[in-house]
Amino acid sequence: MTTRTEPAFTRLFDLSGKVALVTGARTGLGKALAEALASAGADIVGLGSRPMPETAGAVTALGRRFREIVCDLEKPHDFPALAADIVAQAHGIDILVNNAGIIRRQDMLDYTEEDWDAVMTVNLKSLFLLSQAVARHMVATGRQGRIINIASLLSFQGGIRVPAYTAAKHGVAGLTKLMANELAPRGITVNAIAPGYMETDNTAALRADPERTRQLMERIPAGRWGAPQDLATAVLFFAAPASGYVTGTVLPVDGGWMAR
Repeated sequence: MTTRTEPAFTRLFDLSGKVALVTGARTGLGKALAEALASAGADIVGLGSRPMPETAGAVTALGRRFREIVCDLEKPHDFPALAADIVAQAHGIDILVNNAGIIRRQDMLDYTEEDWDAVMTVNLKSLFLLSQAVARHMVATGRQGRIINIASLLSFQGGIRVPAYTAAKHGVAGLTKLMANELAPRGITVNAIAPGYMETDNTAALRADPERTRQLMERIPAGRWGAPQDLATAVLFFAAPASGYVTGTVLPVDGGWMAR
């Protein structure tokens, strides 16, 4: 009788025994990222501004644990205390996926300080402070940690009518490289995924505009909107134990947009 063995390539992406903290995990990209990590064996801590029963159901259906942290990142927080609370509940954090983000659209001449502050707080300030708190935990416990930021095509381009979002996502790309430089000697990698035009709440206004949709589809070689599940292979690659020599990278997953 022969014994089936697991293919070597699947072991390269085995996250069994790992705990992944995913922000903005309630819907869209965050939910898909949490599911991808759970499918590879990771237990998930989902952080979101509201309860996330659908994400919880998807993760537990894969046989993994799910812990929910309801936290509005637009409000002030004691991030070291938040990280310590998550560590106490989950017994550690091995992978951090900084996915939470908001967008406010308005012409640059009319953009308000309120909208600027809200977007920068959620998309950049909270990303840094949470990463700092989690990285301190990883260093203190000797973890070969993984931090994965969600950047954007607007980490490379200017866009229109989204000044704060563009500034924040340029900042995410820069912070990814800065953190990679400083944390690599500690065995922690920091990378980013730059999604293209995806079917999420953030693109609802664009997808409701037939002319804008036509313009976008003409520019995307793949000829379609991206689906949240299109990010699964990228997040598993960056999270994998075997990817320890990959750090400081910003990877577009964009249907070829940046190549056009």
